[in-house]
Amino acid sequence: MICCLLLTSTLKWRTSTSLPVHNQLSAEECANCSALLKSLLADITGLLGGIVCYGIPSDKAIVSSSAETVQACAPSVQQNSNCMVQRNTSFSERECVTSIMKDMTHYEALIQSYLTLRLRSPTEEKAILSTTLEIIRSLKNCFQRVNGGMNSAEEVTSRLWGDNSFTNRCEMCEMMRGFHIRAVTINRAMGYIFSGDHWKQTTSEITKI
Repeated sequence: MICCLLLTSTLKWRTSTSLPVHNQLSAEECANCSALLKSLLADITGLLGGIVCYGIPSDKAIVSSSAETVQACAPSVQQNSNCMVQRNTSFSERECVTSIMKDMTHYEALIQSYLTLRLRSPTEEKAILSTTLEIIRSLKNCFQRVNGGMNSAEEVTSRLWGDNSFTNRCEMCEMMRGFHIRAVTINRAMGYIFSGDHWKQTTSEITKI
């Protein structure tokens, strides 16, 4: 079973050949976080095909979160030469997880604010989106244990909404499509972290010094 070796926020050097201090999630914790990520994808896929996007003619997707997760979680060129999004600097687990936490905080606030609006089908929409909220909150707990991922400040999303329920639902549908795209990125990023490949690369580089 693959072990989840997780780096601390910075490399703490004692000598020129010291290895970074690291924490380790149990196999059970890794499996739980991975299962939650899969549940999030399945949940968003379900709501996009259900009441939230019902009757919406546009297939537009908007990634409304300002977090730069694609860039923050991109592996370095040396670590994954087949990855479309790469960077020349070393992969920072803390930077990646912190950006993901910012995403989760944004979409949590987005859904919470949407549920306070006048809805087309309040019972159905509240039921399905409340499930999404539960998964997001559980994932935030997971991410807080990964490399000390910190909770981002709460966001104000009420300014996104107007007085027309159909227009609001159109915007919500578009942003949930964007959330689905971001959730795919997060799944890949956490799979990379859980694999421990970035830790192996860092260890290899350090032992060459």
